[in-house]
This record gives sequence, C-alpha cells and structure tokens, in this order.
Amino acid sequence: MSKNHLIETDIKELKLLSRGKVRDIYEVDAETLLIITTDRISAYDVIMPNPIEDKGKILNQITLFWMEMCKDIIPNHLIASNVENYPEVLHKYKDQLQGRSVLVKRAKPLPIECIVRGYITGSGWKDYLATGKVSGHALPKGLKESDMLEHPLFTPSTKADLGEHDENITVDKAMEMLGSDLLEKVQDVTLSIYNRARDYARERGIIIADTKFEFGLIGDELIIIDEVLTPDSSRFWPVEGYKAGQSQPSFDKQFLRDWLTDINFNKQPPAPEIPENIASKTREKYLEAFKLLTSSELDA
Repeated sequence: MSKNHLIETDIKELKLLSRGKVRDIYEVDAETLLIITTDRISAYDVIMPNPIEDKGKILNQITLFWMEMCKDIIPNHLIASNVENYPEVLHKYKDQLQGRSVLVKRAKPLPIECIVRGYITGSGWKDYLATGKVSGHALPKGLKESDMLEHPLFTPSTKADLGEHDENITVDKAMEMLGSDLLEKVQDVTLSIYNRARDYARERGIIIADTKFEFGLIGDELIIIDEVLTPDSSRFWPVEGYKAGQSQPSFDKQFLRDWLTDINFNKQPPAPEIPENIASKTREKYLEAFKLLTSSELDA
C-alpha cells in the first residue's frame, strides 16, 4: 500500500461488519460505526483487481461536502471525520483513515435504494425504449437518449447482495415495503436534495443526470447514510458539449466501463487488471469532479 493507495483495511481492535465493493465498515460500539472508503473500484458489480489512487478520499470528501450542504433538508449520520476526534484506539491508523473515513451513528438502513433520474439514460433509457415507462412512470413519446426530463423521477430499487444486481421497482412496490408515510417522506427528501444539488452543480459545469441515496432510521428519525452524490453513486456529465440524442462523456467510472466494453469483458469475475493509463484517466475524472464541485483541494 502506497500513501495514496488503500485496497483493504485491517483494524484489529474493531469488529469488521462488512467489506463491500468500496467500503469497509467496523463496529465501534452498539451505536457507532467506522466507515472507511477504500480505493477499490467496481464495474458491472465486479470488483477490479487494482485500485484507483485517491478514489476513496475523493468519494468521502465529496459526501461530506454534500451532507453539509443538505443538512437542513435531512439530518445525516455523521459524528466525526477527523481522526483526532476518533477513539484513541484508532489514532495509530491515522495514515490509513485520515481523509477517507467517517465515524457515524448506527442506523437501520431502509430496504430500498432511492434513485432519482433527471435525465433519461442508462437502465431508464432501456426501460423507456421497451415500455415507454421508467419504474412505472409513463413518459412522453419521442424522448431521445440523454434528454432532460420535465420533472425528475423517483425510481426506487431493491438492494442486492454483493455481486448481484439491484432490481428497479415501482413506487407502489416501495410503498408496500416502507408504508405510505415513510415512502412519501423519503420521496420528498430524495427529490429536494437532487433539485438543490442539480442546480448547484450545473453552475459549476456538471450535469447530475441521476443519482441514488440511502436512508436509515434511528428510532423514528429518518437520516441520510452512506455516500451522497459521488461519481460512484451518480452520473456526472460535463455541461459543455451536452447534446441529447446520444450518450454523454462523464466524470464517473463510465470511462472504465467503456474500456471493459471495448475488451469484451463478460461482466463476471475475475476482472482484468486495469492498465495504468486507464486507471490514471479514471482518477483524473474523479478528481476533476471533486474540484469543480467543492472548489477545494483534496485532504491528503
């Protein structure tokens, strides 16, 4: 592990709860978790064998930025992001943790992912071509790929296990899972955050085409958890050069996906080693998005 690479963590003093596609999550105590955003990268739900330098720090710090911006809309799970404010047992891991980890309140995650689409693209575009609908929402005829939708759509999905694919569901199905009151609140919050972020980002040269949020409950209180509006959980397109009727260049890992398509990757593990030039270009995309959005330098 170099100073700027973190592929996997081993915090011996804490219990490892999960090692996901990107994040390692540890139990600090019954009410507190430590979330570490590594430099692992996945595509098509397959984890690549080599990392993207600084990616975890970029994702973590973008999330912190948005959580601060949107805390009047929805409380978040954040307790601390500076290792100096973590339990003393973690201080010796500062080189691994600083800039890429958070200490958070432990919440009960909702069983759905809350996706909002402002533009017609990805799986939504495929559904529209096949049915004229996206997650049960009927859309006007004649839309082109990457068209901006008149109103952003709330299109929830199920949460899949590691290596499996999420499944798009209708709002009615999500209501069955959550109940009408909670679903209505989640939908309102999802759209409110998206609308604020979309307008802010567009002024800085980024179109947020779609994104997904995760929410949890602490008692009866709804809070936002996990990552928020990162290049991993969103499609970021450059405003400059945007043109409906085609796919768009992006600030996210679409660059990596395109390379995998070019080499005919079968979307099954094991994944191929990412060439240095592809890894470097992917890092540049993530870093550019970070700097455009936050107007700040990465906390190293």
